Amino acid sequence: MSNMIVLPLIVPVITAILLVFLKEHVFLQRIISLLTLSFIVIISVILLVEIQEQGILRIDFSGWAPPFGISFVADSFATLLVLIANLVAVICMLYAIFTMELKYEKMYFYPFTLLMVAGVNGSFLTGDIFNLFVCFEVMLLASYALISIGGEKIQLREALKYVLINIVASWIFLVALAFLYGTVGTLNMAHISMRVMEAGANPLITTVALIFLIVFSLKAGLLLFFWLPGSYSVPPTAIAALFAALLTKVGIYALVRTFTLLFPNNTEVTHTALGIMAGITIIAGCIGALSGRDVRTIASYNVLIGVGFIVAGLAIGTESALQGVVYYLMHDMVAKAMLFLAVGMMIYVTGETVIDKMSGLIRNYPFFGWLFFVAMCSLAGIPPLSGFLGKVLIGQGAIEGGNFVLLGLGFFSSLIVLYSLLRIFLSSFFGETIISLEDEKPLPKRVILPLTLLAACTISLGVGAEKLAPFVTDAAETLYTPSIYIDAVLDGEQWQGEVNK
Repeated sequence: MSNMIVLPLIVPVITAILLVFLKEHVFLQRIISLLTLSFIVIISVILLVEIQEQGILRIDFSGWAPPFGISFVADSFATLLVLIANLVAVICMLYAIFTMELKYEKMYFYPFTLLMVAGVNGSFLTGDIFNLFVCFEVMLLASYALISIGGEKIQLREALKYVLINIVASWIFLVALAFLYGTVGTLNMAHISMRVMEAGANPLITTVALIFLIVFSLKAGLLLFFWLPGSYSVPPTAIAALFAALLTKVGIYALVRTFTLLFPNNTEVTHTALGIMAGITIIAGCIGALSGRDVRTIASYNVLIGVGFIVAGLAIGTESALQGVVYYLMHDMVAKAMLFLAVGMMIYVTGETVIDKMSGLIRNYPFFGWLFFVAMCSLAGIPPLSGFLGKVLIGQGAIEGGNFVLLGLGFFSSLIVLYSLLRIFLSSFFGETIISLEDEKPLPKRVILPLTLLAACTISLGVGAEKLAPFVTDAAETLYTPSIYIDAVLDGEQWQGEVNK
């Protein structure tokens, strides 16, 4: 048991409340926010090391042991995601500090960002499915405010759509929780898994699992993604990058936990549904990325392709595929943040969003142009960058499981990602420059710094994959073998008798 497990949730929440009272002291808000997120990164690293030494960690609030009380559980999967999420949040906040207008910063940008990150961290670490709902809502309530910062007409229109869709999803989530509790009599994730395994392939439990599939698909942008391209295109660049990096990943995390831990039975129904939805999402994302002319739209559809690819790995379900899911989730957080920051910079220096109206940027901003090239190669899965290993492992899992349709779709999508981003790169960065020396807007080194840091992250995740391998292998083993998680949470010897009954 480690009290540090709860820090990624409570520290950002307490800091956000404090920053509300420092509205006029923007410089102080900046420093405190960066220090808070950096502190969570350090805590995540310490937790990862402890997990490798001691096994899965757990904290029981108020001394109530599971399944009766609320627990936070830190395994390698959750802690890796907390680490990468907060690292990306630090870099995006750094970009916001350098670029965001002061009037937006005074609209409680830093408190809402910290609350959103707190919700993300809590969603990854909670061991109770009702508290997953609570953390989802903390994250979403903060995102409702962030998507509206600026108050432009198009922002309010997309914010209304975003809010309504998520309210409907949250209502369905509550209905699913009610059915689940009525069926298995518990909300602790490990205990739910145990009860579901006892019940076998129960039709009612399978129905509840499919309701959860609908809920988390809405939140992840899996198949039911019609709200996503517009919502991710309208906020300021730093906020859009945070959304692309974090929000869909929480929905994917919930899907992974749900269909590896909570509902391991009747996989021929649930995993088939996941595979079909993943395949359709990949195809739709590819069509959107190919047909888009607006750089923000193309970037948004690339988010959907990533969602479909990761869920395809979950649907395949072998241990190799789950290793690929873990790697690719970490990669996608970094690479999508990098893509959205790069797109935002392109719009800033040209004043245009359509790729046909941009050209020759590499002559004015050569270093920026090659940073975009790194982001493109990483998202396409070109070695030795971070996207390569995740794709290879998911492909290996697909071959082991005989899922050749998903294998073909997944690797076809890599070509589409490469083509769609290469189209931006060739059209916008090469050719005759549209920016004269007199009209050239400077890109100070401090503005390029966040993009450079993300490039370093994606290179490090690829080149340093061997260093991460023990943590990823441990995470995939826990996902593939739910009994490891159950024994850690419910104290295996105490509950083994009940499992055997």
